[in-house]
Amino acid sequence: MGMEDDMKLAEKTRRIQSILDHLYPTTPIPLDHRCSYSLLIAVLLSAQTTDKKVNEVTPGLFELADNPQDMALQQVEEIWRRIRVLGLARTKAKNIKRLSEILIETYDGVVPADMTALESLPGVGHKTASVVMAQAFLVPTFPVDTHIHRLAWRWGLSSGRNVVHTERDLKRHFDESVWNKLHLQIIYFGRQYCPARGHVYEDCPVCSWGGIKKRLKQESKEKRAGPFR
Repeated sequence: MGMEDDMKLAEKTRRIQSILDHLYPTTPIPLDHRCSYSLLIAVLLSAQTTDKKVNEVTPGLFELADNPQDMALQQVEEIWRRIRVLGLARTKAKNIKRLSEILIETYDGVVPADMTALESLPGVGHKTASVVMAQAFLVPTFPVDTHIHRLAWRWGLSSGRNVVHTERDLKRHFDESVWNKLHLQIIYFGRQYCPARGHVYEDCPVCSWGGIKKRLKQESKEKRAGPFR
């Protein structure tokens, strides 16, 4: 990429950030929680389901137990009953119990503010750990979910090969000081203006001018053949 292309990309990222700041000046966390532990559990539960659905089941789960000590005492079957409407509920129930046990055994019942430690917990991948680091401990990260991965590809900010590359590219394009807020802004934008299905790029506040036409057309063809990516 030449200097002129770099300048165009830098201008695009500035304009995108300006649009997102205008549309979403505040970025409330979409998952209901009261502490780092309840956030960790809520993000774990959100895999392959919607935040709305998670928010529907967590009140019942946290009524049962809202801290590692109480959760570790529960039977997996009881945890499962509280979350059974979610995808992968049985696996998630096992992970929640074991995760809670490990927090007690290894971290004195406290969620560690450490990426490596979080990623070592059952059911906690890089994205989940990144969200907890960003939202619970205010450490700059750039969690990449399917919304962000899709939009970064549409906008030409990443190759779209995988979420690892997308995270790397976005961290390079945007200043570290905005990573935590920007990750939520892009999620909100994707849901409201730039969905996976039924997307009309001419009406999108970003794709209408900043989308890569070739990619948008390719995505349209892929949708007719099956789900995006």
